[in-house]
Amino acid sequence: MLLRMAVCARLCGVGQSRRCRRRQRHSQANQDSDSDMEMDEEEEEERVVGKAKDELVGSRIGGGCHSSCGAGPSGAGSGASASGSAGPPHPQSLLDLPPELLVEIFASLPGIALPNLALVCKKFRQILNTETIWRRRCTEEFGMRDDLRKMEIVGISSRDLYVKRVNPQVKSGRFMKLLPDYEHMDYRDVYTHLLHPYRHILGLWQPDIGPYGGLLNVVVDGLFIIGWMYLPPHDPRVEDPMRRRPLFRIHMWEKNKATVECMYGHKGPHKGDIQTVKKDEFSTKCNQTDHHRMPGGRQEEFRTWLEEEWGRTLEDIFHEHMQELILMKFIYTSQYDNCLTYRRIYLPPCLPSDLLQPGLFKGTYGSHGLEIIMLSFHGSKAKATKLTGDPNVPAGQLTLEIDLQRPVRLPDLEQQRSMEELSRLVLGVHEEVQRASQSRDVPAEAAEASVEGSDSAPPAGAEDEEPGAAAAPETQAFVLPLGVMARNEVYPRTCKMCFYGTGLIAGHGFTSPERTPGLFVLFDDDRFGFIWLELKSFSLYSRLTDQLTHAQAPSMQRFENMLRNMQSWTS
Repeated sequence: MLLRMAVCARLCGVGQSRRCRRRQRHSQANQDSDSDMEMDEEEEEERVVGKAKDELVGSRIGGGCHSSCGAGPSGAGSGASASGSAGPPHPQSLLDLPPELLVEIFASLPGIALPNLALVCKKFRQILNTETIWRRRCTEEFGMRDDLRKMEIVGISSRDLYVKRVNPQVKSGRFMKLLPDYEHMDYRDVYTHLLHPYRHILGLWQPDIGPYGGLLNVVVDGLFIIGWMYLPPHDPRVEDPMRRRPLFRIHMWEKNKATVECMYGHKGPHKGDIQTVKKDEFSTKCNQTDHHRMPGGRQEEFRTWLEEEWGRTLEDIFHEHMQELILMKFIYTSQYDNCLTYRRIYLPPCLPSDLLQPGLFKGTYGSHGLEIIMLSFHGSKAKATKLTGDPNVPAGQLTLEIDLQRPVRLPDLEQQRSMEELSRLVLGVHEEVQRASQSRDVPAEAAEASVEGSDSAPPAGAEDEEPGAAAAPETQAFVLPLGVMARNEVYPRTCKMCFYGTGLIAGHGFTSPERTPGLFVLFDDDRFGFIWLELKSFSLYSRLTDQLTHAQAPSMQRFENMLRNMQSWTS
């Protein structure tokens, strides 16, 4: 930092004079003759600048002599030479540059470096008050697109949250008190007191709500930083868009102060707090939990929650087990309405060799409703990790694992309707996988002898496949076997490829977990399915298409570490 400030001071012409520095270097050269052979970057700069200055002075003197001496052979030549080199002086420091060029230079620097740059000199400090610089930093670093000068007071970001509480046409005292003074706010204040201090909470997070988990996306939205909780569509409409609910927001209440507000409940924004617990983890706290309560008590709260969560009433749900699961989730999640802890999660990296683009998907999970999973690729394996879970298999667990080296060729459409035929194909591959797993524990000689003497057939549908190679995608007709339960009867009738895989099942409370065989069905780039053989059920998954910023994993290693940590959170 000292070196950077010294360089800026040197460029501004501040500090020790060049004559003093030359005198010091000359005395040092007399003491050590070898130093005369060395020239650092600063000496080279002075030589070039000095040479340009001498040429500029010479050209000015030549031009003066030409004008005073009149015409003549030599005078004419001097005049031509002077006119050829005449022009604006070469800048010798940043201070000599025009202000508009300095604004462009400073606007390209990271915002965190600008306060130190303002300490160099008064001119820099004045230029750094230019709105253009800070607007560009807000846009490039945080994606802020709104214009503070054109933004309507009641039209910013969470407009609906204000309109529900007050009439924007009537500027009552209460209304004026609720709204910050955006008119006199500038981009520097927004960057310094809002965006930069809270930059560490932007991105994707998983709330710690026991087995249920969740997906939180913290984004810059106009003059707000908003934490949106992503909710799956109502069961079983898996291909509908995601639903969003604001949990908290941060905005500029005063010119030099950011305010945190809790958005939970039905009484509008109220006081909240955010604490950074440690790296990649933060907590939110509500300071006015009475805003979460409803006049009708817990019964009204439950009916409202059920309508928002499931899109139906309890009378519409006839399955008794499903009613118990819903009531259990309401009671459990209600304990976290005043304080929540969030852990950072990343989107999976994408490689050219991936079967399809990894990312987030919504999937059907029987009576548990729709859940959010993360699909990622790891060499010859594809993994689906739960971001939201249930009492049987909680969030963070590996719900699906697909072996991309073991494709399965489906029979004709009529045979696909037979559950026995599908089981024969998948279980044949499953037995082959188990034998291969057992052979790894056998000594090399015994393993070779076992392979030579074995008459077992290759995996079903893989006779012509090379090891590690997947079949070329060929669209073929697809139908679910009779007897397989599906929450959504509307599923694709053609598929590209099928692979052997395993799914994780467990008892209530994640007891006796085990991986059971199944069939992974790739329909297209945005949809896939999984047939659970033991459960005789079908899960359909559809891609989450929302744009999620500040969520890319820094590296594959960091992403894999995150997956391991997620499993440990709920194990």
